[in-house]
Amino acid sequence: MKSQDVTNKPGENAIFMVLALTSENGADEKVKDLCGSFAAIIKSLRNRFPEADVSAVIGFGANVWSRLFPTVERPKELATFEPIVGEKHTAVSTPGDLFFHIRSKRADVCYELASIVSQALHGATEHVDEVHGFRYFDGRAIIGFVDGTENPESDEADEYATVGDEEPYFKGGSYAFAQKYVHDMNKWNELSTEEQEKVVGRHKYNDLELSDKEKPENAHNAVTNIKGEDGSELKIVRANMPFANPSKGEFGTYFIGYANTFTTTRRMLENMFIGEPVGNSDSLLEFSTAVTGTLFFVPTFDLLEVLSENV
Repeated sequence: MKSQDVTNKPGENAIFMVLALTSENGADEKVKDLCGSFAAIIKSLRNRFPEADVSAVIGFGANVWSRLFPTVERPKELATFEPIVGEKHTAVSTPGDLFFHIRSKRADVCYELASIVSQALHGATEHVDEVHGFRYFDGRAIIGFVDGTENPESDEADEYATVGDEEPYFKGGSYAFAQKYVHDMNKWNELSTEEQEKVVGRHKYNDLELSDKEKPENAHNAVTNIKGEDGSELKIVRANMPFANPSKGEFGTYFIGYANTFTTTRRMLENMFIGEPVGNSDSLLEFSTAVTGTLFFVPTFDLLEVLSENV
């Protein structure tokens, strides 16, 4: 089965769209029609703009899955995201039925694909959230540090990002968790470079990890490093992108984590917001607030074809 483009690099430009399905007559059919034509739409744009490296992902929330595909079993971990409430910080849960992650070297091609999707779903969906991301210098987040450093590479990325034999019907699919963070850049910029490095757990300019002696226990890359029962490191594939509206004083990171099981992503979030042990929450959250949080499932292109015919 051919997976959607979940392990692609974050790209130069991205559009993230979260939509809610309306109760309008024909809404469900419009979504299913798009499922059936989604691969062809992407192929057409790749033919038109071969140099643009365009890709796109469509995912479905728990509630809309049952509505659209009532005769199809739901992926076992696809559920409404339960908020994670720590002593100081909360990973909020926000609504969303459909998720689109569009990437390209060119912003105009991202727009073209987003406009095609929006036209196809006209009247069937309502806007929940839309974020336009961009590559910042050499792949850095708005806070100035290289993002996605811990991502697995090549074939290993597929192993961590897509479902395996444990869910045969959904093999090749992916659990996608989307979260929008807004950063307090005034507060962040009051820190010295050395203080910022202790928050992130890496050197700012060469991206080398701080030594265990230098790194605080609640550094960002310390609390998000989790291990399985056998001691092996558990990973997800991040496709984070910075976004900003400088005139509004809004600066942020759109976090998108693709994983073969949502359990891994949730453990990372619990470590960040609650702490392990409790209270050892991620120090980066002192400067970053999660304002959205929604879980989606991304079927393979093959399964999208099947779902488009589900009645």
